[in-house]
Amino acid sequence: MTLEVWDATRDIKNLFITPEIRSRIMRFEPHQLSSGHTHDLGHEMFLVLEGQAEFTIDGSTAVLGAGQACVARAGQWHEVRAVGDGPMTLYLSVTPHVEPTHTQWDREGGTQLPYRYGGATRAEREAGPSQPVGTLLDEHVAACSALAAAAQANLSAQREAANQLRSAIEASDIAATHAAVDAMWSAYRSMYASLQASVQTWNALAAAAAGD
Repeated sequence: MTLEVWDATRDIKNLFITPEIRSRIMRFEPHQLSSGHTHDLGHEMFLVLEGQAEFTIDGSTAVLGAGQACVARAGQWHEVRAVGDGPMTLYLSVTPHVEPTHTQWDREGGTQLPYRYGGATRAEREAGPSQPVGTLLDEHVAACSALAAAAQANLSAQREAANQLRSAIEASDIAATHAAVDAMWSAYRSMYASLQASVQTWNALAAAAAGD
């Protein structure tokens, strides 16, 4: 696979989208303000690349310049505004990337607005091939079934390896300790791969079935 390189002066778009992370570069015109929101699951990291940005996160406000970063943790309301006379460019990442990626609020009443799906990846989805919702639904149910089986297999493996680990620790057997931990990790990694696959199908289904 060819190494992909992005340029912050040109690639004002989503750069990388997986269930684990969505990253993008955004450009704000002077005094432009983002819509305030939260994320149910995702932590959002911001890095200012050019200009100055005023961040309001969970009631606190600060102005950041190029090379400075901050984070809005899951559940923290946040918005961004370009300050100064010039444009502002920033890099952001949201982890994990699970629909609905943004939770909107009524700023006056403080009540949560209805969930909206797929907005953060609309351009990429419109540019790619689409699948019938029924097909996406079948794929998602199958992925969830695989996840359930993987979770059950992981539970059994963790219990067995945990017993081995206890015995190895009591015997001060370093090799057996590592072998038990390796076995636990192998089972956990398999389950996590199934979780990633199910989130991938969920993101596609939610955006297709109820996308804004």
